[in-house]
Amino acid sequence: MSLGVTSRSLRGISAAVALISVGAVGCSEALDSAKTGAKKVVRQRSVFSLAIGDCYNPNNEAPKSEEFSVEVVPCKEPHKGQVVGDFKIDGQSAYPGEDKTAQIADERCPVEAQKFTPDAWALPKGVDVYYYSPTKESWATGDRAVSCTYTKEAGTFSGSLKSKPLNADQLAYLKGSNAVYEALWTNQPEAEHVEDDFAGYKKQAKAVTAALGTHLTALKSIQQPETVKLRARLEETAGAWEKAASAGDTDAFYLAYDKAFAGIDPGKTLAARKELKLATTVPADEAEVWAG
Repeated sequence: MSLGVTSRSLRGISAAVALISVGAVGCSEALDSAKTGAKKVVRQRSVFSLAIGDCYNPNNEAPKSEEFSVEVVPCKEPHKGQVVGDFKIDGQSAYPGEDKTAQIADERCPVEAQKFTPDAWALPKGVDVYYYSPTKESWATGDRAVSCTYTKEAGTFSGSLKSKPLNADQLAYLKGSNAVYEALWTNQPEAEHVEDDFAGYKKQAKAVTAALGTHLTALKSIQQPETVKLRARLEETAGAWEKAASAGDTDAFYLAYDKAFAGIDPGKTLAARKELKLATTVPADEAEVWAG
Protein backbone atom coordinates (compact mmCIF):
# COMPACT_ATOMS: atom_id res chain seq x y z
CA MET A 1 0.00 0.00 0.00
CA SER A 2 1.36 3.43 -0.91
CA LEU A 3 0.45 6.99 -0.08
CA GLY A 4 -0.56 9.38 -2.81
CA VAL A 5 1.80 12.33 -3.24
CA THR A 6 4.16 11.67 -0.31
CA SER A 7 5.81 8.58 1.20
CA ARG A 8 5.44 6.97 4.61
CA SER A 9 7.64 4.42 6.41
CA LEU A 10 7.91 1.47 8.80
CA ARG A 11 11.19 2.37 10.45
CA GLY A 12 9.81 4.13 13.55
CA ILE A 13 9.12 0.75 15.17
CA SER A 14 12.70 -0.47 15.54
CA ALA A 15 13.89 2.89 16.85
CA ALA A 16 11.17 2.89 19.51
CA VAL A 17 12.04 -0.65 20.61
CA ALA A 18 15.67 0.39 21.03
CA LEU A 19 14.59 3.16 23.40
CA ILE A 20 12.84 0.67 25.67
CA SER A 21 16.09 -1.25 26.25
CA VAL A 22 17.88 1.76 27.76
CA GLY A 23 15.12 2.54 30.27
CA ALA A 24 16.82 0.66 33.13
CA VAL A 25 20.03 2.67 32.99
CA GLY A 26 18.77 5.06 35.65
CA CYS A 27 19.07 8.29 33.69
CA SER A 28 15.79 10.23 33.88
CA GLU A 29 16.14 11.41 30.30
CA ALA A 30 16.62 7.88 29.08
CA LEU A 31 13.62 6.77 31.12
CA ASP A 32 11.43 9.50 29.67
CA SER A 33 12.60 8.57 26.20
CA ALA A 34 11.87 4.93 26.89
CA LYS A 35 8.34 5.75 28.04
CA THR A 36 7.79 7.82 24.93
CA GLY A 37 9.16 5.02 22.79
CA ALA A 38 6.97 2.45 24.49
CA LYS A 39 3.88 4.56 23.87
CA LYS A 40 4.79 4.85 20.21
CA VAL A 41 5.18 1.10 19.92
CA VAL A 42 1.74 0.54 21.45
CA ARG A 43 0.26 3.03 19.03
CA GLN A 44 1.80 1.52 15.90
CA ARG A 45 -0.77 0.29 13.43
CA SER A 46 -0.59 -1.01 9.89
CA VAL A 47 -2.09 1.27 7.27
CA PHE A 48 -4.21 -1.74 6.30
CA SER A 49 -6.14 -1.40 9.56
CA LEU A 50 -6.70 2.36 9.61
CA ALA A 51 -10.31 3.34 10.29
CA ILE A 52 -12.27 6.47 9.37
CA GLY A 53 -11.64 9.13 12.01
CA ASP A 54 -8.20 7.84 13.04
CA CYS A 55 -5.62 10.57 13.59
CA TYR A 56 -2.03 9.53 12.96
CA ASN A 57 1.59 10.42 12.46
CA PRO A 58 3.45 8.62 9.66
CA ASN A 59 6.86 6.99 9.85
CA ASN A 60 8.94 8.85 7.33
CA GLU A 61 12.26 7.12 6.67
CA ALA A 62 11.45 4.01 4.63
CA PRO A 63 11.40 3.88 0.82
CA LYS A 64 8.03 4.64 -0.68
CA SER A 65 7.87 1.19 -2.26
CA GLU A 66 7.55 -0.47 1.16
CA GLU A 67 4.37 -1.16 3.05
CA PHE A 68 3.76 1.31 5.81
CA SER A 69 2.86 1.60 9.45
CA VAL A 70 1.72 4.72 11.25
CA GLU A 71 1.42 5.89 14.84
CA VAL A 72 -2.26 6.33 15.65
CA VAL A 73 -2.71 9.11 18.22
CA PRO A 74 -5.59 10.79 20.04
CA CYS A 75 -6.88 13.56 17.78
CA LYS A 76 -6.33 16.15 20.52
CA GLU A 77 -2.57 15.59 20.16
CA PRO A 78 -0.57 17.18 17.31
CA HIS A 79 -0.69 14.96 14.23
CA LYS A 80 -0.04 15.01 10.49
CA GLY A 81 -3.18 13.35 9.17
CA GLN A 82 -6.65 12.00 9.76
CA VAL A 83 -8.47 9.26 7.84
CA VAL A 84 -11.64 10.79 6.38
CA GLY A 85 -12.98 8.04 4.15
CA ASP A 86 -12.26 4.73 2.48
CA PHE A 87 -13.39 2.55 -0.39
CA LYS A 88 -12.36 -0.55 -2.32
CA ILE A 89 -11.30 -0.65 -5.96
CA ASP A 90 -13.84 -2.96 -7.59
CA GLY A 91 -14.11 -4.45 -11.04
CA GLN A 92 -10.38 -4.98 -11.52
CA SER A 93 -8.90 -8.46 -11.46
CA ALA A 94 -5.33 -7.51 -12.38
CA TYR A 95 -3.48 -4.64 -10.73
CA PRO A 96 -4.59 -1.57 -12.72
CA GLY A 97 -1.21 0.12 -12.42
CA GLU A 98 0.00 3.05 -10.35
CA ASP A 99 -1.38 5.73 -12.68
CA LYS A 100 -4.86 4.19 -12.89
CA THR A 101 -4.98 3.58 -9.14
CA ALA A 102 -4.00 7.19 -8.53
CA GLN A 103 -6.66 8.38 -10.98
CA ILE A 104 -9.35 6.43 -9.14
CA ALA A 105 -8.21 7.80 -5.79
CA ASP A 106 -7.93 11.34 -7.16
CA GLU A 107 -11.55 11.15 -8.29
CA ARG A 108 -13.10 9.48 -5.27
CA CYS A 109 -11.15 10.74 -2.26
CA PRO A 110 -12.28 14.39 -2.58
CA VAL A 111 -15.86 13.13 -2.54
CA GLU A 112 -15.22 11.10 0.61
CA ALA A 113 -13.41 14.05 2.19
CA GLN A 114 -16.37 16.34 1.57
CA LYS A 115 -18.64 13.90 3.39
CA PHE A 116 -16.34 14.11 6.41
CA THR A 117 -15.82 17.89 6.26
CA PRO A 118 -18.29 19.52 3.83
CA ASP A 119 -16.85 23.01 4.33
CA ALA A 120 -13.26 22.92 3.09
CA TRP A 121 -12.82 26.53 4.22
CA ALA A 122 -12.90 25.25 7.82
CA LEU A 123 -9.75 23.15 7.33
CA PRO A 124 -6.45 24.27 8.89
CA LYS A 125 -4.08 26.00 6.50
CA GLY A 126 -1.95 23.56 4.53
CA VAL A 127 -4.25 20.55 4.97
CA ASP A 128 -5.14 18.75 1.76
CA VAL A 129 -6.49 15.42 0.51
CA TYR A 130 -4.02 12.53 0.32
CA TYR A 131 -4.54 8.77 0.22
CA TYR A 132 -3.05 5.36 0.86
CA SER A 133 -3.62 3.05 -2.11
CA PRO A 134 -2.63 -0.51 -3.11
CA THR A 135 0.78 -1.20 -4.59
CA LYS A 136 1.43 -3.98 -7.09
CA GLU A 137 2.79 -6.11 -4.26
CA SER A 138 -0.08 -5.52 -1.84
CA TRP A 139 -2.62 -6.06 -4.64
CA ALA A 140 -1.27 -9.57 -5.09
CA THR A 141 -2.13 -10.29 -1.44
CA GLY A 142 -5.73 -9.16 -1.89
CA ASP A 143 -5.37 -5.47 -0.98
CA ARG A 144 -8.03 -3.36 -2.74
CA ALA A 145 -8.54 -0.64 -0.13
CA VAL A 146 -7.95 3.08 -0.54
CA SER A 147 -7.79 5.16 2.66
CA CYS A 148 -8.51 8.84 2.04
CA THR A 149 -6.91 11.31 4.44
CA TYR A 150 -6.62 14.96 5.24
CA THR A 151 -2.87 15.46 5.70
CA LYS A 152 -0.70 18.45 6.45
CA GLU A 153 2.54 18.10 4.50
CA ALA A 154 4.41 20.68 6.59
CA GLY A 155 3.82 20.82 10.32
CA THR A 156 0.96 19.32 12.33
CA PHE A 157 -2.54 20.21 13.46
CA SER A 158 -4.61 19.29 16.51
CA GLY A 159 -8.22 18.22 16.86
CA SER A 160 -10.50 16.18 14.65
CA LEU A 161 -11.54 17.62 11.29
CA LYS A 162 -14.88 15.84 11.45
CA SER A 163 -17.58 18.40 10.74
CA LYS A 164 -20.22 19.16 13.35
CA PRO A 165 -23.79 18.43 12.22
CA LEU A 166 -24.95 21.00 9.67
CA ASN A 167 -28.47 22.27 9.08
CA ALA A 168 -30.37 21.97 5.80
CA ASP A 169 -29.46 25.47 4.58
CA GLN A 170 -25.75 24.95 5.27
CA LEU A 171 -25.71 21.59 3.50
CA ALA A 172 -27.64 22.94 0.51
CA TYR A 173 -25.23 25.85 0.14
CA LEU A 174 -22.08 23.77 0.48
CA LYS A 175 -23.22 21.04 -1.90
CA GLY A 176 -23.77 23.57 -4.68
CA SER A 177 -20.75 25.72 -3.92
CA ASN A 178 -18.40 22.74 -3.79
CA ALA A 179 -19.76 21.52 -7.12
CA VAL A 180 -19.07 24.86 -8.82
CA TYR A 181 -15.39 25.00 -7.84
CA GLU A 182 -14.91 21.30 -8.49
CA ALA A 183 -16.27 21.82 -12.01
CA LEU A 184 -13.91 24.76 -12.52
CA TRP A 185 -10.71 23.06 -11.38
CA THR A 186 -11.26 19.50 -12.56
CA ASN A 187 -11.98 20.79 -16.06
CA GLN A 188 -9.09 23.25 -16.18
CA PRO A 189 -7.33 22.91 -19.57
CA GLU A 190 -3.58 22.44 -19.51
CA ALA A 191 -3.06 25.14 -22.13
CA GLU A 192 -2.48 28.55 -20.58
CA HIS A 193 -4.08 30.45 -23.45
CA VAL A 194 -7.61 30.00 -24.75
CA GLU A 195 -6.36 30.11 -28.34
CA ASP A 196 -4.32 26.95 -27.72
CA ASP A 197 -7.31 24.91 -26.51
CA PHE A 198 -10.53 26.72 -27.34
CA ALA A 199 -12.58 23.52 -27.15
CA GLY A 200 -11.13 22.69 -23.73
CA TYR A 201 -12.00 26.09 -22.30
CA LYS A 202 -15.52 25.89 -23.70
CA LYS A 203 -15.88 22.46 -22.11
CA GLN A 204 -14.84 23.93 -18.77
CA ALA A 205 -17.36 26.75 -19.15
CA LYS A 206 -20.10 24.24 -19.94
CA ALA A 207 -19.27 22.23 -16.79
CA VAL A 208 -19.32 25.34 -14.60
CA THR A 209 -22.62 26.45 -16.17
CA ALA A 210 -24.20 23.11 -15.26
CA ALA A 211 -22.81 23.24 -11.71
CA LEU A 212 -24.08 26.79 -11.23
CA GLY A 213 -27.52 25.65 -12.36
CA THR A 214 -27.53 23.01 -9.64
CA HIS A 215 -26.22 25.53 -7.10
CA LEU A 216 -28.93 28.07 -7.97
CA THR A 217 -31.65 25.46 -7.65
CA ALA A 218 -30.42 24.54 -4.17
CA LEU A 219 -30.21 28.20 -3.14
CA LYS A 220 -33.93 28.66 -3.86
CA SER A 221 -34.67 26.88 -0.60
CA ILE A 222 -32.62 29.39 1.42
CA GLN A 223 -34.54 32.57 2.18
CA GLN A 224 -31.97 34.40 4.30
CA PRO A 225 -31.36 37.90 2.86
CA GLU A 226 -27.63 37.78 2.05
CA THR A 227 -28.00 34.37 0.44
CA VAL A 228 -30.90 35.66 -1.65
CA LYS A 229 -28.63 38.52 -2.83
CA LEU A 230 -25.88 36.03 -3.66
CA ARG A 231 -28.29 33.95 -5.69
CA ALA A 232 -29.30 36.99 -7.75
CA ARG A 233 -25.63 37.74 -8.52
CA LEU A 234 -24.93 34.12 -9.40
CA GLU A 235 -27.83 34.11 -11.86
CA GLU A 236 -26.04 36.84 -13.83
CA THR A 237 -22.78 34.95 -13.48
CA ALA A 238 -24.38 31.77 -14.81
CA GLY A 239 -25.49 33.72 -17.89
CA ALA A 240 -21.89 34.81 -18.51
CA TRP A 241 -20.62 31.24 -18.18
CA GLU A 242 -23.29 30.07 -20.62
CA LYS A 243 -22.17 32.70 -23.14
CA ALA A 244 -18.57 31.55 -22.74
CA ALA A 245 -19.61 27.93 -23.29
CA SER A 246 -21.37 28.81 -26.55
CA ALA A 247 -18.90 31.42 -27.83
CA GLY A 248 -18.26 31.25 -31.56
CA ASP A 249 -14.71 32.60 -31.36
CA THR A 250 -12.06 33.40 -28.78
CA ASP A 251 -12.86 37.11 -28.68
CA ALA A 252 -16.45 36.39 -27.68
CA PHE A 253 -15.19 33.85 -25.15
CA TYR A 254 -12.87 36.33 -23.48
CA LEU A 255 -15.61 38.96 -23.19
CA ALA A 256 -17.89 36.50 -21.43
CA TYR A 257 -15.19 34.73 -19.42
CA ASP A 258 -13.92 37.86 -17.69
CA LYS A 259 -17.35 38.53 -16.18
CA ALA A 260 -17.97 34.82 -15.55
CA PHE A 261 -14.73 34.23 -13.65
CA ALA A 262 -15.07 37.40 -11.58
CA GLY A 263 -18.62 36.35 -10.69
CA ILE A 264 -17.48 33.25 -8.80
CA ASP A 265 -14.80 35.07 -6.80
CA PRO A 266 -15.13 33.32 -3.42
CA GLY A 267 -14.61 36.66 -1.69
CA LYS A 268 -18.05 37.68 -2.91
CA THR A 269 -19.68 34.87 -0.91
CA LEU A 270 -18.49 36.02 2.52
CA ALA A 271 -21.70 37.79 3.57
CA ALA A 272 -23.82 34.76 2.73
CA ARG A 273 -21.38 32.41 4.45
CA LYS A 274 -21.38 34.55 7.58
CA GLU A 275 -25.17 34.57 7.54
CA LEU A 276 -25.22 30.79 7.25
CA LYS A 277 -22.63 30.47 10.04
CA LEU A 278 -20.04 28.85 7.79
CA ALA A 279 -16.29 29.52 7.67
CA THR A 280 -15.45 32.92 6.22
CA THR A 281 -11.69 32.75 5.62
CA VAL A 282 -11.01 32.22 1.92
CA PRO A 283 -8.39 29.46 1.46
CA ALA A 284 -5.04 31.00 0.58
CA ASP A 285 -4.74 29.27 -2.79
CA GLU A 286 -8.15 30.51 -3.95
CA ALA A 287 -7.58 34.00 -2.58
CA GLU A 288 -4.35 34.21 -4.57
CA VAL A 289 -6.03 33.13 -7.81
CA TRP A 290 -8.71 35.83 -7.68
CA ALA A 291 -6.33 38.46 -6.34
CA GLY A 292 -4.01 38.02 -9.31
